[in-house]
Amino acid sequence: MLDKVKELIGEVKAFNTTSKDEVEAFRIKYLGSKGLLKGLFAEFKNVDAELRKDFGQALNNLKKSAESKVAELNDALENAVEEKGVYGDLTRPAEPINLGSRHPISLVKNQIIEVFNRIGFTVSEGPEIEDDWHNFTALNLPEYHPARDMQDTFFIEQNPDILLRTHTSSVQVRYMEENEPPIRTISPGRVFRNEDISARAHCIFHQVEGLYIDTDVSFADLKQTLLYFTKEMFGKSKIRLRPSYFPFTEPSAEVDIYWGLETETDYRITKGTGWLEIMGCGMVDPNVLKNANIDPTKYSGYAFGMGIERIAMLLYQIPDIRMFYENDKRFLEQFKSII
Repeated sequence: MLDKVKELIGEVKAFNTTSKDEVEAFRIKYLGSKGLLKGLFAEFKNVDAELRKDFGQALNNLKKSAESKVAELNDALENAVEEKGVYGDLTRPAEPINLGSRHPISLVKNQIIEVFNRIGFTVSEGPEIEDDWHNFTALNLPEYHPARDMQDTFFIEQNPDILLRTHTSSVQVRYMEENEPPIRTISPGRVFRNEDISARAHCIFHQVEGLYIDTDVSFADLKQTLLYFTKEMFGKSKIRLRPSYFPFTEPSAEVDIYWGLETETDYRITKGTGWLEIMGCGMVDPNVLKNANIDPTKYSGYAFGMGIERIAMLLYQIPDIRMFYENDKRFLEQFKSII
């Protein structure tokens, strides 16, 4: 009987297959409720007393060998199936990949940065949570200015005033404090204003503001820079500057481009005039230079600012600013073909 068990152990160790059915048949043969092991354990009581110890050890070895062999073969078969499922035929055509796209705001921001990079403007960034000095005081905004009102600005705390920045001009102040002229930089970023959300306005939007400080900088330099930008960005070669007011520039102006009146859309977005406002600009106020420790008797400069959403709405004929923030895939997928 002992020799028979040892023979079965040898058969178990030698058994090998790549068929799941054969593995199951092997398990039933040795480990099933009517298998060989059950019958051998039943014969244990008939074995001579002096042989029971060796016979019991041999039975246990047979059981462990059979269980290990079944587990080993099942693992091998599962791994083979998994590898085939993962890799399969490596010569087959690849699965189509659903490519994403850049957000239209990112596309326009990158275009604006590229245009100004060509004429020497660097990119500067700053915090979105600002203090009163950098957001208001240093920019010549008096204490009674409406922008300081809780109804117009998101204040986080008071005494001292901490708020979400209302423009990226705060980045320009920080840049002037840390760098000496000549300064030529643009500051793209997200800004916040406490406004009712509508098709034309939002409480969150993006700006790009530019700053140039050097000796003998004139309004003519500003106009030529803006003309260059409008030609590169819109393909429009006609601009006009209308007098305006900003606390941090003097003189100040609104910049319009001649959009034309070729289509019904042109009439709608220009209100029948052909002219379209795209940004504000002006010569940096001497008080702003003083606040940034720059000598206004030696240096002068200009600044300009534009909303990225407004530019994107013009370029892509987007009728509602809220579409930028709704994360509607149908809207975003329209920009896949744009680099």
